Amino acid sequence: MTQPVPNAVRALALALLLSPAAAQAHGIESSITRLESLTNSLVLESRFSNGEPTSDAVVRLVAPDGESRELGRTNAQGQLSFALPKQANGEWELQVDGGPGHRDYLEMPVQQGQAKLDQISQSSHGSTPLGWLGTLGATAMLLGLQRIRRHR
Repeated sequence: MTQPVPNAVRALALALLLSPAAAQAHGIESSITRLESLTNSLVLESRFSNGEPTSDAVVRLVAPDGESRELGRTNAQGQLSFALPKQANGEWELQVDGGPGHRDYLEMPVQQGQAKLDQISQSSHGSTPLGWLGTLGATAMLLGLQRIRRHR
């Protein structure tokens, strides 16, 4: 005879399923281009996967040493113009935060203050649907083991 699942466990499972990180209604896809001017500025353009601009998203630049600084917010078209620090080198990260469950991370190699745009890649921070499925599966397995132990 199996024991009923405690309410606390049900609440935890429901919280995992309904959490903002799990509910990725729209992923964010971002790109960076160089402004055609003398300023060495870059333009970030960020859109949700359905094509809508990611407006008012917080954009951060993270240095190779982990120091983070906020660059500003994207405009109504999902764009933000910015410049890298002069003489910057190494792997920098650009983070676009469009709210719970809506984030994008771009890894950007930089040499002498210039981004190598042809080598920018997206990194996978945070949760993915497969990651959540794995977590849910592990939780279910642990609950099953807990039931078996109680019967012995």
